[in-house]
Amino acid sequence: MMDGVLANALTQMARPASPQSIKGESPGARAEAARVAAQEFEAVFLNTMLEGMFAGIKTDGPFGGGSAETTYRSMLITQFAEEISKNGGLGISDQITRDLIALQEGAQQ
Repeated sequence: MMDGVLANALTQMARPASPQSIKGESPGARAEAARVAAQEFEAVFLNTMLEGMFAGIKTDGPFGGGSAETTYRSMLITQFAEEISKNGGLGISDQITRDLIALQEGAQQ
């Protein structure tokens, strides 16, 4: 399921904005929108990585296991990924932001 989300995020971000959609926005607003999109993408990427890391952790014992743990672990991983991304992340969002701004500038010309 996460692979579909990741593929969708990549598709949405790789598509350059149309000149009509970015024409009326200020450069600051476009840069902020690009930063937010890049940060969200990095959170999705981190979520995928963290799911793989947590998959190997055994949770047997008196307080582990069950379907509720699966549900709450997924939510916890999502929150971890969002917080890591908000606090600097891996640096992926910085490069994506630069690329998105370059795509937008190219679409304007």
